Amino acid sequence: MEFKLNKKIINPIIIQGFPGFGLVGSVATEYLIEFLKAEYVGRFCSEKLPPVAAVHNNSIVMPLGIYYSKKYNLLIVHGVSGVQGLEWEIAKTIIDLSVKTKAKEIIALESVGSQDSKSNTMYYFSNVKTSIKKFESLKLSNLKEGVIMGVTGTLMVESRMKPNFSAIFAETHTQLPDSMAASKVLEVLNNYLKLKMNLSKLKQAAQKFEDKLKGLISAQAQTFEQSDEKHLSYMG
Repeated sequence: MEFKLNKKIINPIIIQGFPGFGLVGSVATEYLIEFLKAEYVGRFCSEKLPPVAAVHNNSIVMPLGIYYSKKYNLLIVHGVSGVQGLEWEIAKTIIDLSVKTKAKEIIALESVGSQDSKSNTMYYFSNVKTSIKKFESLKLSNLKEGVIMGVTGTLMVESRMKPNFSAIFAETHTQLPDSMAASKVLEVLNNYLKLKMNLSKLKQAAQKFEDKLKGLISAQAQTFEQSDEKHLSYMG
């Protein structure tokens, strides 16, 4: 796997979001891209990615797109397709991207499952002392116990001695898309990076992006089912 950038970018902060538990990362980065009017500047490329082109509003939705906000010098890695089996490759490619652009920090937007439906605790993980102080000042709890899977989990392992890495976690109580958890992650990111987002519209917008992503992922799953059926008919 490799990344392709069509613009020279130096010292950004990289924000990544993938369709993990509750689709929190994907919904949050989708909102960021629209709010910041971030431009498409590249993508992750691999023949192992699902052979599907999703179309929304007459535009191709990249399965692993890279977007850039010049105003805040943010690179946003936005995933909308299933990445099962590619987590290590994606994590290493994100680290390669951070090295190539001399990124200041990688920030993952993520969720953790909770069995307590009344709990809404926000957590952080970071290997950066200054970031830890910021998160503590924002009243986040340090993630001391838990199992984090997917791209964020692999980045946590890979970042032990490599780039500056932080993650913001919202508790979610369902495997279904959770726009409420995504909006809470964005509220923290807004304060952490001083993005001046309009928080009054955040929950409504997150719900809209949740609906969009549900549609894209559902259509993608249906396509794979049809592809499998076709393959079986050839074999039979």
